[in-house]
Amino acid sequence: MLIASTTLTESIFTRSVIYMIEHNEDGSLGVILNQMSQTAVHNLLPRWTDLAASPRALFIGGPVKQDSALCLGVLKPGVDPAPIEGIRHVDGRVVLVDLDADPEQLVEAIEAVRLFAGYAGWSSGQLDGELGQDSWLLASGLPRDITAPATVDVWSSVLRRQPWPLPLLSTFPQDVMQN
Repeated sequence: MLIASTTLTESIFTRSVIYMIEHNEDGSLGVILNQMSQTAVHNLLPRWTDLAASPRALFIGGPVKQDSALCLGVLKPGVDPAPIEGIRHVDGRVVLVDLDADPEQLVEAIEAVRLFAGYAGWSSGQLDGELGQDSWLLASGLPRDITAPATVDVWSSVLRRQPWPLPLLSTFPQDVMQN
């Protein structure tokens, strides 16, 4: 995962946590985990409402192609993703779910899904340059980060479980002028 550094103040990425789906020589792709929209999943993709993690809202995955949707799912413990049609294994229990699949066929395998409008994308070498400028911190993601309830501050939560001294950043105020 990428955690926005305290110096990254570009509005869409401020205090964002990005789950990386792909990173290779051609570029990088991920979704912002902590930007909920005001649109209910039921209003756009009603078939996915029952599998959607609470809050059952569409999340803003990033500034690229916001007219399209991506879906990340968390497999139930012990489920092998290989034989399941309609999903692509990303890492651990995390899968990319094909929104054309039948959710009723996946309910036995998937604990919950999160739907995202758009994604965060970088061209070849672009993300490496931003990492070199300390715009992002790197961290391992947990399945619970993807489906965290709206009451959880994912940015602070992820920082608190990192090696010292990164947990100190979790107390950084959103507005320094309020400090």
